[in-house]
Amino acid sequence: MPCLIARLTADGLQPAAYTADSLAEAARFEPRDGVYTVTNTYHTFKVLKLDAHLDRLENSARLANIPLTLDRARLRASLRAMIERAGFGDVRFRVTVPANAPDELIVSVEPFKPLSPSLVESGVRVITVANAARHNASAKTTDWMHDRDAIQKTLPHGVYDAVLLDGDGYLLENLAANFYAILDGELRTAGGGVLPGIAQQIVFEIAPEFLPIKRTAVHISEIARISEAFLTSASRGIVPIIQIDVHMLGDGKPGERTHAIRGAYQRWVETHIEAL
Repeated sequence: MPCLIARLTADGLQPAAYTADSLAEAARFEPRDGVYTVTNTYHTFKVLKLDAHLDRLENSARLANIPLTLDRARLRASLRAMIERAGFGDVRFRVTVPANAPDELIVSVEPFKPLSPSLVESGVRVITVANAARHNASAKTTDWMHDRDAIQKTLPHGVYDAVLLDGDGYLLENLAANFYAILDGELRTAGGGVLPGIAQQIVFEIAPEFLPIKRTAVHISEIARISEAFLTSASRGIVPIIQIDVHMLGDGKPGERTHAIRGAYQRWVETHIEAL
């Protein structure tokens, strides 16, 4: 089923000059110089922390020196119209701001595919990638959509994602997610050099109920001591990690505290979704 893609111009929604079967495929047609945000809907026309996404989109534009004036009410109305037109039910959507035409947004929607329950129950394997820290990491820029695709294609079979290392060997973030590790009774995550996540905002609110948070990246030399780990993104929520490189975490199954934080996350989502 193809995704629906449009340009939001001064004259309203206009058809894009290309078609694609997914957001990933559509990204190949989008400019390398721009900023974007991605999330999904709930019950067709409800969203979670959309204003936080748009706040970050505006901040990304400032960091990338893109003059963006965002009409949020108009964008919300256009998204509702596209979702209704597409008829997919729940969708995953991307809003892209091209640097050369910041007054013409690219809006793309595809059917939303929730995370497989079996993947959550079994956890995922990840590997580290050396010297992969992103330039201007605090901005969600379109060049990274293209660059990360090259890394994704090199992942070995059975590896779900990669964790980017800086030049000193600190674990920063995943290809499109924030990374967390439980080490010495603390929840550790990089405090800088990463994109601040929207799902991460929720984790920072709920996790202190279970253990203290330390915004300091884990070093690659500490991986063997990690008891649990997980990643977060707006469209996936919390994904347990059971192996990093050759190191199996704990007993090789998602840990109790990861499950507890994920349960609290799901409850938070259910009580905070709002109308688009």
